[in-house]
Amino acid sequence: MAKEITAFIKLQIKGGAANPSPPVGPALGSKGVNIMDFCKQFNARTQDMAGKVLPVIITVFSDKSFTFVVKQPPVTVQLKEAAKVSKGSAESNRKKVGSVTWEQVRAIAQNKMPDMNAFTLKSAMKMVAGTARSMGITVEGTFPADVN
Repeated sequence: MAKEITAFIKLQIKGGAANPSPPVGPALGSKGVNIMDFCKQFNARTQDMAGKVLPVIITVFSDKSFTFVVKQPPVTVQLKEAAKVSKGSAESNRKKVGSVTWEQVRAIAQNKMPDMNAFTLKSAMKMVAGTARSMGITVEGTFPADVN
């Protein structure tokens, strides 16, 4: 018999750095989940991605047990790393804060592909380029012709 799902909790936590303080503690405590058990499991599973912001979806069951899925870092975080900027532009249509190449866009799209709503690498690259544009980061060069 399958367990009954009572809640889904979506958080963004730095890899290897989950602790009971907010936002983790209150979000899990209100659902009756063992906070320290989650923190230990999350930190063990994400120690190789220490310091990177990771989205996590926690499924809470009726018996207070849980499972969680760790996703890849958000595209915005990866673009900021690639362009070596601390934050995006407040006026992305006027002030540009950095630039990335199409090869960097391809790498980010391939990394994020399992979490994206795209079927081809070409469409994933266009989504990443659109995010870069809205952050005030320019994509240098022309779109590569060899992408399917």
